[in-house]
Amino acid sequence: MTGGNVYGRLIGRELFKVMTKLLKSASEENSAGEAGFILSHVTGRAFPLAVTDREPLNEEIVDKAIEICRRRMTGEPLQYILGEWDFYGMTFKVGRGVLIPRQDTETLAEEAIRSREHTDSTKYADLCSGSGCVAAAVAKYVKGIKGFAIEKSPEAFEYLRENISQLAPGITPCMGDVLLPETAAEYTDLDLITANPPYLTERDMNELQKEVAFEPELALFGGNDGLMFYRELTRIWKSSLKKGGMLLFEVGIGQYKDVMDILRENGFAEVSFSCDLSGIERVVMGRKP
Repeated sequence: MTGGNVYGRLIGRELFKVMTKLLKSASEENSAGEAGFILSHVTGRAFPLAVTDREPLNEEIVDKAIEICRRRMTGEPLQYILGEWDFYGMTFKVGRGVLIPRQDTETLAEEAIRSREHTDSTKYADLCSGSGCVAAAVAKYVKGIKGFAIEKSPEAFEYLRENISQLAPGITPCMGDVLLPETAAEYTDLDLITANPPYLTERDMNELQKEVAFEPELALFGGNDGLMFYRELTRIWKSSLKKGGMLLFEVGIGQYKDVMDILRENGFAEVSFSCDLSGIERVVMGRKP
């Protein structure tokens, strides 16, 4: 054995059992699923082939898998440990300082793409862009797009710039504070705006799950009632949309009615919502008359 490996060489099934036990000891609800994902990552073999393979794994692979499990046991998000995560069929670089792409957010990308499916050109801005996952997904499936992904955090912007350069050449990453009117004034005649803004309330922030607490507060906290960004972004950015342009927000659980009211109060028409795959009202949208 080398490098202090107490497990030696294991076949996939044996390593899978060891990892599942470690993750379960940390009260991981999906310990078997995460163990399979980690095993696939370190071996480069698809699950379940990585488990059923009878060839003993070398000790470096075993060491790497166990180290990932031990970091995961501290509550560190698996996405940060691996340094990447999939969203809408694409793989994005992620790490400390940037919000992790989530499947729920694919609903925002899907609705944005649907809103432009019969058009040949689109001028677009994605606000609070983070990793750039929404902007890249929209750019991949909307024809003739020219867009901007705007992010305030320097840490997140580094991931945004790398992801956009690799996945969405039609999008320009931009540093900027989207809550400033002068930022919005730089972007005019937009056909489409998307935003997945911070929307957790003060109470939510005090009750964060252990792994969510690793993510940047700047990307999570939406004011005492969680609605501050919706009020300000709607007010500030409505002038950046052309007539007929669409504004789409991701919203937190139970926020959709309040956000729909905010859009209506700011003169938006055809205000509606869409549910994610779990049936939760996840996206609110409206059209500028």
